[in-house]
Amino acid sequence: MFILEAKEDVDSILSKYGKDQSSIISILQEIQKEYRYLPQEVLEYVSQEMKISSAKIYGIATFYEFFSLEPKGKYIIKICDGTACHVRKSIPILEALRKELSLTDGKNTTDDLMFTVETVSCLGACGLAPVLTINEKVYGSMTPEKTVEVLNQIREECNNEN
Repeated sequence: MFILEAKEDVDSILSKYGKDQSSIISILQEIQKEYRYLPQEVLEYVSQEMKISSAKIYGIATFYEFFSLEPKGKYIIKICDGTACHVRKSIPILEALRKELSLTDGKNTTDDLMFTVETVSCLGACGLAPVLTINEKVYGSMTPEKTVEVLNQIREECNNEN
């Protein structure tokens, strides 16, 4: 089982939405908002509390691309690789991010859970290509160098907070 604090957090979410099965997506969204992913122990607890099979909950969690069963970083970096961004060199930006954050094709999140890097098909800002977002904030006309500068600014802000 998981720690008492997590149980209290999940119980609060369950009481907010009720234990009706029609609320499962809202409940999972709220859990992911809390933890930045859907921890296995939490899903098992929700399954027991809501009397829904764990297979059904995992089916929902894996069907919707929004949900993640893997921990994500505090900062989610989404790099557009749609046609406009790809043509304007989004891949070198992705490569610069992976190099700077010591990530590989199979590893998208830094060990300290600070950054997660994802590619997406389109961010809807083609006129600003190449584009990336960091926690929904849009950065347009990016280059590998500008991207590393933004990363360093975020790191500096985090260091100043501590």
